[in-house]
Amino acid sequence: APASTTKLMTAVLALEHCQLTDEVTTSAHARSMGGSQVFLEEGEKQTVETMIKCIVVASGNDASVAMAEHIAGTESEFVSRMNQKAKELGMNDTKFEDCCGLTDSDGHYTTAADVAKMSRELIERFPQILNYSSIWMEEITQKGSKPFTLTNTNKLIRGYEGCVGLKTGSTSKAKYCVSAVAKKNDLTMLAVVMGAPDYKVRFADAASLFQYGFSSCSIYIDRERDPLPELSVVYGKQDTAELEYAEEFRYLTTGGTVIGEVEKTMELPEEVQAPIQKGECAGRVVYKADGEELGSVAILYGADVARAGMWDLFGCTMKQYFLGTA
Repeated sequence: APASTTKLMTAVLALEHCQLTDEVTTSAHARSMGGSQVFLEEGEKQTVETMIKCIVVASGNDASVAMAEHIAGTESEFVSRMNQKAKELGMNDTKFEDCCGLTDSDGHYTTAADVAKMSRELIERFPQILNYSSIWMEEITQKGSKPFTLTNTNKLIRGYEGCVGLKTGSTSKAKYCVSAVAKKNDLTMLAVVMGAPDYKVRFADAASLFQYGFSSCSIYIDRERDPLPELSVVYGKQDTAELEYAEEFRYLTTGGTVIGEVEKTMELPEEVQAPIQKGECAGRVVYKADGEELGSVAILYGADVARAGMWDLFGCTMKQYFLGTA
């Protein structure tokens, strides 16, 4: 039983289908939710951004249901979309029956590995979620009431250096769960704990997983990339072609292995023939350490170069002739 880590999928769909400035209206059904709430009133309107804060910071069941109804019309239709998304993400051991995890139904289940998959989807596609999940306390203004203070249920935000989220959960059936995210030394780690006997154990176990992960892994990032030359072009309307890197090179080691000194070798032809299309591969940069190849990054053409026509070639020949006889 996943308890409120269920809300991670609700957040994925909310950010996938809505703008942060969209307004969400709370229904009587959403207002009636038990468990953890932010006490939304029937008819109350809040932005999607505020609702997401209510969901990930304070674990509001009422906010989750209001968000589900806003997107799909009914919670049941939204749950169908949650299950479809779970299939797309390869969450083969997951089935949702509500959007907030309040249910104790045996038909509502997942695994730590599947929680990690939807957590990764959330932080990779929508990294702004970490701006919300790292909030410790924040006030929101609600209809007909004084400002309501959201307080983060994830105590690792204050208890583990580098923790920036993500979501806790607890019910009598699920016990205590957490999907936590921490950042250190250019690495982002996910730690998922489910079924812990109390809230202290779930946080202690997640912290232990982080310690293991950060001590076992290191990453090399090529932030000082060598400048690329312009490549000589034959039969082109331009004499040279611009080049660009396809991506930033990163190499992760695990098991406590330390990367040695990295050597870079650029593999490019001396010249190429036109026509050339922007984005085509021109060559690559190869990265090696201790004699072993770590990987490579493609070098792409940065602009089109059209093939020269007959008059272009004639003009070029005449230019070379007159320059040569000057």
